[in-house]
Amino acid sequence: MPNKEVLFGKESKAIDVSNWYLQLIKKAELAEYGEARGTMVIRPYAYALWENIVSSLDSEIKAAGVKNAYFPLLIPMHLLETEQEHVQGFSPHLAVVTHGGGKQLKEPLAVRPTSETIMYPYYSKWIQSWRDLPLLINQWNNVVRWEMRTVPFLRTTEFLWQEGHTAHATHAESWEEVLRALKMYERVYRDKLAIPGIAGVKSASEKFAGAENTTTLEILMPDGKALQGCTSHDLGQNFSIPFNINFIDKDGLRKNVWQTSWGFTTRSIGAIIMVHGDDRGLRLPPEVAPIQVVIVPIKGKSVETVINQTQAMAQALKKQGIRVLIDDREELSTGAKYFDWENKGVPVRLEVGVREAEGSTVTVFRRDTNTKLILHKDQIDKEVPLLLTDIQQTMLTQAEDFLKTHFFDIGDYDDFKTIMSSGRGMIRAHWCEDSACEAAIKNETKASTRCLPLDAPEEEGLCVHCQRPSTHRWIFAQSY
Repeated sequence: MPNKEVLFGKESKAIDVSNWYLQLIKKAELAEYGEARGTMVIRPYAYALWENIVSSLDSEIKAAGVKNAYFPLLIPMHLLETEQEHVQGFSPHLAVVTHGGGKQLKEPLAVRPTSETIMYPYYSKWIQSWRDLPLLINQWNNVVRWEMRTVPFLRTTEFLWQEGHTAHATHAESWEEVLRALKMYERVYRDKLAIPGIAGVKSASEKFAGAENTTTLEILMPDGKALQGCTSHDLGQNFSIPFNINFIDKDGLRKNVWQTSWGFTTRSIGAIIMVHGDDRGLRLPPEVAPIQVVIVPIKGKSVETVINQTQAMAQALKKQGIRVLIDDREELSTGAKYFDWENKGVPVRLEVGVREAEGSTVTVFRRDTNTKLILHKDQIDKEVPLLLTDIQQTMLTQAEDFLKTHFFDIGDYDDFKTIMSSGRGMIRAHWCEDSACEAAIKNETKASTRCLPLDAPEEEGLCVHCQRPSTHRWIFAQSY
């Protein structure tokens, strides 16, 4: 059996995060490579994790008055080409169907990279009056984007997500919706996934193709690179004009709607793995862990007593709404079971042998700190929920501490280059907001603008690269 302290040998997180990440996905039985390039098979354990994320997010979406629907996977090319910036941005990533039923199609069909262009012809039909607004629709689906370089969960040709699409009478209302969705995502990442991030607005070169503005939550990974955790887009009237989505307002005038779109993907699973995993395997936040507590019976003598105690503990915890599994597999040794569940990141393990079954205490292992403690059996139903809450908070604090120690305020470009050539991290620095200067920084350091934080104040300064006047400090980082 592999060394429990270092699960992946040379592929430890500190030495080689890329290989560590890929090995963890395989050993924790999260995913397999698909037969088509860049695709993946999401295995049941990872899909259960996704379902818990979906449940949390879907409840928030519905609480905001947004209704779920479903639109087709295939988009006729004339619809995709309706908004020119949009089609130009997505053309390099399109998968296109040219034949069906053994014959060449009269019009090619794009496999959806995103659904604006298949949804909005229907918005034009459904919206006639101010009484039809706001129109708030979300769908859970898959999309396909032909990526050149793929990494399981973080960047794949096909992925799962939700995409919200809303229409409003005024720009003020649509911008409020953009921020509502972004704050919802930030809350889910922080409260459910125990991952902090920096919320902000993308630069013009980094925004969504067809949007007026794109907002994002940028998350710092253990290799010092940033991951775009989600996006929420201010579409302005860029789609409502070409798609004729208009309405008669209260003043009797015909006006075009203002729109938003926003999305959250299975990339979030990659973020959980990268941010929280260690050299023993996964560490899952209790809020979304498929199994929150695993109980391992150590049978030996007094088998019946051990089994009875194990089942009693499981029932007591289930009554508290805790997701519990009893690992009674006969083919594995106790040590192998411990190794398996530590690898899969189950937050809490209860070890129940004869001593625990006949005594008043139980041995508890907490995966976040890899430490053991003793709890009284008659307090299990009260203490374990408190322990799970503490684990959730501890994991968030650890992630926050990592972000703080890898976040730099920089005014000198030589210091900027030094950071990006070594340990990397997030840099806050003045930038003149000129796209040529932005491109030069990326060419010289591989760092791009990640966002202008939503709470960034206006402040006079000089661009870190060209020394021209600047009014804001932006976030820079290398990214995936």
